[in-house]
Amino acid sequence: MKRLALFTATALVALASLDASAAVRNVTDPDQPRALPQEGPVSVSWTDPSQFGDIRYSTNRWEAERGNWVHDLATYLRKEAAKDLQPGQTLDVRITDIDRAGEYEPWHGPSADHIRVMKDIYPPRMTFDYTLRDADGHVVDQGQAKLLDMSYLMGARPLDSDPLRYEKRMIERWTNRELGNPRTLTSTP
Repeated sequence: MKRLALFTATALVALASLDASAAVRNVTDPDQPRALPQEGPVSVSWTDPSQFGDIRYSTNRWEAERGNWVHDLATYLRKEAAKDLQPGQTLDVRITDIDRAGEYEPWHGPSADHIRVMKDIYPPRMTFDYTLRDADGHVVDQGQAKLLDMSYLMGARPLDSDPLRYEKRMIERWTNRELGNPRTLTSTP
């Protein structure tokens, strides 16, 4: 009896000591920030994730809302963009839509309704507005980027277990293409 009481007391203390970060995160939580803290030459913010295609059109909205994937993708975008900026340049990004690769297919039964199924018909998509400035603060480029990777399953790395690997690869391609060092063409005599 004493062991049971001791175990129960220990379990209650352990549960009470858990902080809010141990709880399941939800990207649509209105108390969550809508921007990364200002750090370095790239600032990233986002609109309300409940309006993102990944949640609005999901067949399992509750599972699509779980996690911290918006923050994770914003952090990755900042990291990749910062690597490709020229000295003194700054980039402001506002993410307006994300539709992650894959989709939930609840018709496979209740034991599989939380599994994201990857098929060619569920490509990753991302839309954001951006403004690129030079060292003097003049706008060098601005616009809306609409990223889509229809061939996301081609060249997939089977050992890569990052659940955001397809979206990150799409971001990496955009930063390399749009912000990367200008290629110098060599002329042939």
